[in-house]
Amino acid sequence: MGAAKRWAEGLAAWKIPQEILDQAPGSPWGFPAFLFAAHDVPIGALHRVARAALGGEGTVLDVGCGGGAASIPLVPPATRLAGVDSSPDMLRSFATAADKAGVSHEEVPGEWPDVSDRAPLSDVVVCRNVVYNVPTIVPFTKALTRRATRRVVVELTEFHPSVGLAPLWFQFWGIRYPNGPTADMFIEVLSDMGYKLDAEREVRPSMKATSDPDRYLEFVRRRLCLDPSRDAEIAAALAETGQGQDEITVVVVSWQP
Repeated sequence: MGAAKRWAEGLAAWKIPQEILDQAPGSPWGFPAFLFAAHDVPIGALHRVARAALGGEGTVLDVGCGGGAASIPLVPPATRLAGVDSSPDMLRSFATAADKAGVSHEEVPGEWPDVSDRAPLSDVVVCRNVVYNVPTIVPFTKALTRRATRRVVVELTEFHPSVGLAPLWFQFWGIRYPNGPTADMFIEVLSDMGYKLDAEREVRPSMKATSDPDRYLEFVRRRLCLDPSRDAEIAAALAETGQGQDEITVVVVSWQP
């Protein structure tokens, strides 16, 4: 079985049963914009690699831009930014952050790679915390590469971001979820595609460490399809299982187009 097929099957294994979704008080999908604000992310390997590729100046395309955490810190040397996102709220947050940074920008609404032809060809393409939402990873990655002239830089967590909540899914719903897919599997997919890769790992503060505790609890509750009456149980379970660690490992993978 090829790496791309194993990647897709690993993501499919995280499907939430329909009967749980039907009783959920709200959608468990998506993220609040504050989690992806440009000022909330530590400056790290993604930014260093992208800056090196930009050199003195250049343009940046941010795919799955959120509030601009991957691209806004690149100003300068970035002289123009473009953001792609399916969420209007995220695009508004991105545009506001770009205005504050004093850089020209444009926004492209929609799903990648469906809207890739509408995105500007850019010196550097960055993509942060997106690929675990993409089962058809090969066309997604090819589209990233087609829009870059110097380098593509992708950041993802070492393990699927829901792995840390797997014990809570078992506790509250009796569901056993897998330990993947992983960043190593993503690297294997890219290697099968023939890309010559650079990859590095770094440890950084987790969402739990950088979020208001009440907001983090709300996020976990929504992910677990539970209602606010279960907050005390969720908080106790997080403490008991040690989930919601203060640090996580991320992997930054980059290649030339």
